[in-house]
Amino acid sequence: MTFKPVLLSLAALLAAAPVNAQTIDANRLNESVRILASDEFEGRGPATPGEEKTVQWLSEQFAAMGLEPGGDDRSWIQTVRLSRTRQDGPAVITARAGDWTRTLERGPEVLVSSDRPVSHVTVADAPIVFVGYGADAGEQGWDDFKDVDLTGKIMMVLVNDPDFEAAEGDDAFGRFGGRAMTFYGRWTYKFAEAARQGAAGVLVVHETAGAGYPWSTLENSALAPKLDIVRADPNAERAPFQGWIQRDRAAELLSRAGLDYDTLKQAAKQANFRPVELTGVTLSVDFGQTADQVVSRNVLARITGTERPDETVIYSAHWDAYGIGKPAPDGDAIYNGAVDNATGVAAVVELAHAFAEGPKPKRSVVFAAWTAEEAGLLGATWYAAHPIYPLETTVANINVDSFLPGPTEPEIVVIGYGRNDLDALLAARAEPLGRRLIADPKPEAGGFYRSDHFPLALRGVPTLFPAAGFTGASAASRDYVATRYHQPSDEWTPDWTMEGAAQDIGLIYEVGRELADGTAWPNWKAGDEFRAARDASAEARQ
Repeated sequence: MTFKPVLLSLAALLAAAPVNAQTIDANRLNESVRILASDEFEGRGPATPGEEKTVQWLSEQFAAMGLEPGGDDRSWIQTVRLSRTRQDGPAVITARAGDWTRTLERGPEVLVSSDRPVSHVTVADAPIVFVGYGADAGEQGWDDFKDVDLTGKIMMVLVNDPDFEAAEGDDAFGRFGGRAMTFYGRWTYKFAEAARQGAAGVLVVHETAGAGYPWSTLENSALAPKLDIVRADPNAERAPFQGWIQRDRAAELLSRAGLDYDTLKQAAKQANFRPVELTGVTLSVDFGQTADQVVSRNVLARITGTERPDETVIYSAHWDAYGIGKPAPDGDAIYNGAVDNATGVAAVVELAHAFAEGPKPKRSVVFAAWTAEEAGLLGATWYAAHPIYPLETTVANINVDSFLPGPTEPEIVVIGYGRNDLDALLAARAEPLGRRLIADPKPEAGGFYRSDHFPLALRGVPTLFPAAGFTGASAASRDYVATRYHQPSDEWTPDWTMEGAAQDIGLIYEVGRELADGTAWPNWKAGDEFRAARDASAEARQ
């Protein structure tokens, strides 16, 4: 495939008259959110009774529309095998430096867990090494490790990327996309890198600005079971323990070794940074857990294309929230996940209604509800590794993750704006309505790497990720992130209206309809990190 025909076919799409979009029913959308976010669904935790209710509800909705089962063996589900660990008793976390000893409290000061399938984790008096941002990015000429042996040591690593707070004159300035978080800034990358380095454990230093959320967001989810996809050799792919430490506690440990947190943080913005051991300071970690394997499920429905059934457009949203966890001050322990992500699931159901009520598409369209996004994009990661429909001939993935209730906003936030050809299709439909697309107003939070389109993007599939209402300018979006994101207070209330989300869903219906009835193959922009993966499978799209 050459790039020129792709550009021509996309241009033809943009020039075409808009499709006659089916009306998105804002009231039905709102009612679906109410149901999914109700206490009856128990926070939709994977491998809980809440999953059973969610999977049944979704399957019934898709069946009632006359859609085809899109999962394994012509069923509604794709089985996802997960490893699960749960806290069992207290954790003892002790720092020592000479005669000085300090016990760190699990929860308010430090959070630890393990993805290894073991019943007990013990790391005794391990040295601590500050590794800066913990990035090994050869393509950027950046290596925070410099071949330093970290075997049996605990990595202390900064959150986000080396250039998140870099200034002109720092080596990192502009090297990792500025304030926009890249994959190297994600905690998932840092945890995996610790295992590759042979570390005994890893603690990410929490700062709200760099993480994109307060410590309470982490603490509130600490009691929930930890999930991971079943791995061939989990001991090789996961360090003995992993977790987070409050910034002030990390600074205290550094000071015991005669080191200054802010000085080291500045040094970590330079390419010549080398890991620094906290001489004379050790950390012991001891905790129990239960470990087992569970089965969770992705839910998939399909409309088979009339002319090119082997070419697929995927709409997706994750159905899970945090289930039942740490109680809020008012005693509420159900993490209902109304905005995140009952709204997204309801949107995919409405998109399925729109396609079911319209003419059959020429390409196939799949409606996917992924499991275990909150545990690390696990359902989508499983699908990307075990695709039911070939990723080489997946036209695009349109992902829906969290819509704020309320009226239509003049701007539509697109997470990852400008990275591929799909933005232009959405903009062409938004502009006649007096609306415009804008980039993520808070790219340092790494939103692009924190939702379910990412595992498919890694395999080259072009993705579109609109976020209705999250302009960053509204009091509603700021309040949600500060007080309700991943909290029991993320609940549906009777004053909700979904007019704004309904219009956005109508627009992404039009984009998907154009793709499903067309012949275009969108691609990532030249130089984008996912372009090479897409181009490698070009022959399959000839």
